[in-house]
This record gives sequence, structure tokens and C-alpha cells, in this order.
Amino acid sequence: MIKTIKSADRFYADHGWLKTHWHFSFSDYYDPANMNFSRLRVFNDDIVEPHNGFGMHPHRDMEIITYVIDGELSHEDSVGNRGKIRPGEVQVMSAGRGIYHAEKNDSDKPVHLLQLWIEPRHRGNTPRWEQRQFTARERGGKLLPVVSGGDVSNTLTIDQDATVYVSSLKGGESATVATKSANRHAYLFVIKGAVTVNGSTLAQGDQARVANEPTLEITATADAELILLDLP
Repeated sequence: MIKTIKSADRFYADHGWLKTHWHFSFSDYYDPANMNFSRLRVFNDDIVEPHNGFGMHPHRDMEIITYVIDGELSHEDSVGNRGKIRPGEVQVMSAGRGIYHAEKNDSDKPVHLLQLWIEPRHRGNTPRWEQRQFTARERGGKLLPVVSGGDVSNTLTIDQDATVYVSSLKGGESATVATKSANRHAYLFVIKGAVTVNGSTLAQGDQARVANEPTLEITATADAELILLDLP
């Protein structure tokens, strides 16, 4: 089963310094019928204006994944980590028993990022942070795993039985992935371009919520960038 949601049907808010699409209930957007999908609790598509951002704020018991599309995002947290996330880079922050962090755009141009929150298997973990660059060449023409539950080599690790893939497909190229079992869930978001997934059509900004489809065949109908989650 594939449920597609068009870009225009996402919740949108313009706070001046932040323009955001929230795919699930978040902050002052509340819809009891749209709280999560499997263990995916948050999927935010954000544009942060220059010299703005999120000041120090707390998290706990959540696996937080940040993927920068354009621009540069600065990170600082209460356990001493500091750094910048640039296009193609993926950051994982396991909030565990509690962490504070700040995310800011210190540059002179907007930063476009995706932030995903996945519920962990265990509560009270030790807070943890890691980051890695994944190049356009690495994700070109295929689904590249970048985050996993520790069972996929060369990926960042979260405390959940989930895998996150990114891909860059040229028009006409296809990529196929088999989920871990027939009763898994998958979540596909088209960052740029257009694709079909098992025959369903998605354009830029569209999402697909997938259940009980053991194999996904994704074909780019125009040059495309996408992110895919394999979820329990």
C-alpha cells in the first residue's frame, strides 16, 4: 500500500527567519491523525534565513538526523560537540537521557535542511553525536545507506531498526531496494525532481508513506534527489 501526499498538502509556516513544512504534528501544528509514521515522529523541511536559528534547547530519548541540502548549518551541544553541516553531510544526535543543542545559520545565505526524529528502541541512552559527508558521486544512480541501526557498514548509527538512504538519480535511472521483511514500512520524500515508486508518481516536495511493499522500484522521471527510510 502506498499513500502519496502532495507538497501543497503539507503543513506550512512562515516565521520570517524560518520557512518550514512539517510532515507530522509538531510545535503549534497538531493533528491527532498525523502524529507519526511507524517510528518516524518528525520530518521537517526547513529553510533558515542568514544569521538566524534555533538557540539552545533540550531533547531526550530521540534519534535526531539532520541532512543539509543547501547552505551551511552550525551545531553546538551541551556535551562539547561543535561543527558545521554542509550539503550532502548527515548528522546524527542521539539525545538519550538528555542533551541541549543549538542550530544556527551563521552564513550570509539561507540554509535548506531536513530534520528527522526517530523514536529509539531504548530510553535513557548516553547522548551521542556523529557526522559524516556523503558525496554526490557516492549516492549517484543508487540508494546509498547513510544511517542504520548498526547493521549496515559505513553508516552512522541510531538506536532503532531503521535504515536511511539518500539518492541522486538522473532522468530515466532506476534504483530498487528490498525492505527487511514483508511487513515493513517505508517513507520516501522527493527533495528535487520527480520519480515514480512502484507506479505511483511523486514530484518535488511530495512524500510516499508505504506499508507492506517488500520491494520498492524507484524511477526518476526527471533528475531527482530523494531520501528514503526503511522502518519497522
